[in-house]
Amino acid sequence: MTTIIVGAGASGLACAIRLKQNNPVFSVTILERMQTAGKKILATGNGRCNLSNTKAEGCTEVIDFFTSLGLVTREDEEGRIYPYSNQASSVLDILIAECNRLGVEIITDCTVTEIDKDLSVTTDKGIFVADNVVIATGGKAQKNLGSDGSGYKLLHSLGHSITPLLPALVQLTSSSKYPRALKGHRVKCNMKIQLDGITAKEDFGEVLFTDYGLSGIVTMNLSEAVSKNFRKEKPQKCHAVLDLIPDMSDTELNEYLNKFHSLKGILGTELSDIIEKQAEGDISKMAVFAKNWKLIITGTKGFDFAQITSGGAIPDEFADYQSRLVKGLFACGEVLDRQFDCGGYNLNFAWYSGIKTADKITSI
Repeated sequence: MTTIIVGAGASGLACAIRLKQNNPVFSVTILERMQTAGKKILATGNGRCNLSNTKAEGCTEVIDFFTSLGLVTREDEEGRIYPYSNQASSVLDILIAECNRLGVEIITDCTVTEIDKDLSVTTDKGIFVADNVVIATGGKAQKNLGSDGSGYKLLHSLGHSITPLLPALVQLTSSSKYPRALKGHRVKCNMKIQLDGITAKEDFGEVLFTDYGLSGIVTMNLSEAVSKNFRKEKPQKCHAVLDLIPDMSDTELNEYLNKFHSLKGILGTELSDIIEKQAEGDISKMAVFAKNWKLIITGTKGFDFAQITSGGAIPDEFADYQSRLVKGLFACGEVLDRQFDCGGYNLNFAWYSGIKTADKITSI
């Protein structure tokens, strides 16, 4: 059995290793466009590699997989799982070492230009033929790390449908002056994305103010709604609405302000000064602004800064990651239209889908 995997990222490496674990005599080759394998893995979790989450589907199987490779992990208070070393490089190193030990061939600097329905794979380094081909190219986010969107074109050429592609888990841009004034400040708040005054999505978490707008986990989780809005021919007016003091009700906040006449004791001096100036010193207005602080959103930072891609190959056209249209064709990871929030869920899906793809190939 010969399998070619297009893409040496998280899902591709996991798939290759699991295939050889399941049957050591399988011939497995990974074709990677970049000069080195797993470049994007090194950037995950701010270099720490948040490789899974205890609440993610398939987490146990993912951790068992890494345990079988000798990787020790640790869990934080929110269920995020990291390598014990807190270094993404240790995850990649152990994956590459296992590929080498098992005899997985990784061909780098190799661009796939075409895949025929007979599973012949044309590249700039020649033509490869296999019993099975796995598309594990990742999405379109952060092209400099390897995700250039080529997998979508390959799947589309083989008859698969691709939903609209948008940047997701990405920072938001704002024309409001306040984020720039508060650059570097972080707040834990409830945040809504409103389109023409109607809430499209909301979440609770940390917001980071920047010179271009907003970052932070909650911003990333809400960014898909912004991307979809600005893809429209006529985008709706978009605002981020922040409840800066979610732990207090309107009544409690008004009582506090009537007693202390300032928000400095809650929000700190810089943010409090901005709210108080906006409210022109009016206590009742201060409470309204603090609980419903509106910032104009003009878009996102785009694919170059996005962690993942929204959209992709329609999962219903696959059964256990096997194409319903082309015999012997599989797809796993971000190239599929499956997206999750921050916290290790997306990387977990990459590993898990790669593992399950290998199991499916082995069972055929």
